[in-house]
Amino acid sequence: MKTRATSGWTMTAALFATLTGAALVLGAAGCSRDNIEAVNMSNEGDKARATSLDDAISKYEQATQLDPQNHRILWKLATAYQKKEAWDKVTSTCAKAEKIAPDHANYFFLHGYAFEQMAAKDPSKWQEAKAPLAQAMKLDPNMADPYFEMGEVLLHTDDEQGALQHYTKAVEVKPDELPFYGPLADLYIRLGFYQQADQVLREALNFKKDGDKAVFAIYSLMGEVKEINADINGAINDFETAKKACGPCNEKGQQIAFFNLGAAYSKAKPPKTNEAIQQLTAFNKTVCKGGAKTRFNDECTQAGEIVKQLGGTL
Repeated sequence: MKTRATSGWTMTAALFATLTGAALVLGAAGCSRDNIEAVNMSNEGDKARATSLDDAISKYEQATQLDPQNHRILWKLATAYQKKEAWDKVTSTCAKAEKIAPDHANYFFLHGYAFEQMAAKDPSKWQEAKAPLAQAMKLDPNMADPYFEMGEVLLHTDDEQGALQHYTKAVEVKPDELPFYGPLADLYIRLGFYQQADQVLREALNFKKDGDKAVFAIYSLMGEVKEINADINGAINDFETAKKACGPCNEKGQQIAFFNLGAAYSKAKPPKTNEAIQQLTAFNKTVCKGGAKTRFNDECTQAGEIVKQLGGTL
C-alpha cells in the first residue's frame, strides 16, 4: 500500500476496499449496458453519416432511446437533422439536450437558428428564436454567431437599432468573418448612414480571402454606396469586381450583379450603351422571365425602362 507521507495519512486496506466497492457500484449505475450500446450505436451513425444521412439519423435516434441522458448523442442527432433541414426536429432535439446540459451555448444557438429557418413559413418563429439565442450569448459571450443571428431576428421584428448593435457585436467578436459585414453595411445604407456603411465595407476588405463568397456582397454594396454618392466610375469598378467574384452569378441573389452593372453603365458619361443593354438583357433573361421575378420585380421594371431609354428592347 502506497502512503502519502507528506500529508500524514495512510489509506487502510479496509477503507480502500470500501471506496473501491462504492466506485464499482457507482460505475455500474452510471454506465449500464444500454449506455455502452448507445455509444456504439452513435459511432455507427458517425460512420454512416458520410454516405447516408438517413441511416445516420436512424442510428442516432436508436442511440438516444438507449441513453436519453447522453446530450452529446442528442447534439449529433440535432446537427444531422440540421443537415436534412428538418428544423422542427432540430428544435425539439436541442430542447432535450439543453435540459441535460444547460451550460452548452451551442445547443441554444442551434435551437434559435432552427427557429429562424422555420420563420420563412411561420413568422411567429422570429420571436421564438430570441430566447435561445439570448441564452447562447449569455453562456458564451465570445461566440460570434449568436450575436449575428440575433441581429437577423431583430431586423425581421422591426428592431433596427437592436439589429445594428448585434451585427456590430458579431463583427467585434470575430472580425475576420467576412459574411458578418454585408448585412451590417446594408442596414446602414437602408437607414441612410452611407459614411458608416462605407467604413464597414472598407474594414471588411482587410479580411477578404481568395474564393470567399462574401466578397460579392461586399463589392456590390461598395458600388451601391458610390452610386448613391454619384461616383459612377467608382461604382462601375466595384460592380465589375463583384460580378467577377460571383463568376456565373447563378446562385440565389447573385443575379442582381447584371442589373447593378447594367444600370451603372447607363449612368456613365457618356453612357456605355451597348454594355448596359447587354447586362440588363442578361438580367431580364435570367431573372425577369423566371421564378425570381417576384423578388426582383422593381429591378425588372427598371431594367425595361433603362433599355428603352437607351434605344433598345428586351
